[in-house]
Amino acid sequence: MQCEMCGETIRGMPKLVRVEGAELQVCNRCEKFGTEVQQPKRADVRRPAAGTGTAGRTATPPPATAYRKRDMFDYMEGEIVEDYSERIRHAREAKGLSQKDLAMQMKERELLIKKIEKGELIPEEAVRKKLEKVLGIRLLESVAPDSEKKAKDLLAPTLGDVTIIKKVKK
Repeated sequence: MQCEMCGETIRGMPKLVRVEGAELQVCNRCEKFGTEVQQPKRADVRRPAAGTGTAGRTATPPPATAYRKRDMFDYMEGEIVEDYSERIRHAREAKGLSQKDLAMQMKERELLIKKIEKGELIPEEAVRKKLEKVLGIRLLESVAPDSEKKAKDLLAPTLGDVTIIKKVKK
């Protein structure tokens, strides 16, 4: 496991430390930069009942599975359009809704709708889906592999593209 602060491999047990509000698993050297957080006791380890003939043996915990926590970008199917604020405002006005009415239909706060329409805030996935459903619009543009290929064609060739390596015959 790697230290989430310095990136070095952690030897031994990692320390769970809170640094400026974020909880990080860090090595012994980096634990001084935050305050240690008490880890909850594991309740999944079963102890044998008394008198079952397993005296002297302890229950072994199941092996820890290594996984990466998913972030919001893993859940997104595409990229949000650049003019999302105008699209939302035009669709809301076309339906004859005020910002307060839209917020009530979505069960969200009116301030959230105002900030999204001003372009100060990009809607999260759940809010984006609610907006698309209530207003009947699409806020995601799918990333096509063709556009990436065209972008590569527009780039200048690199030294590796120009160099021709000739093999020497022995």
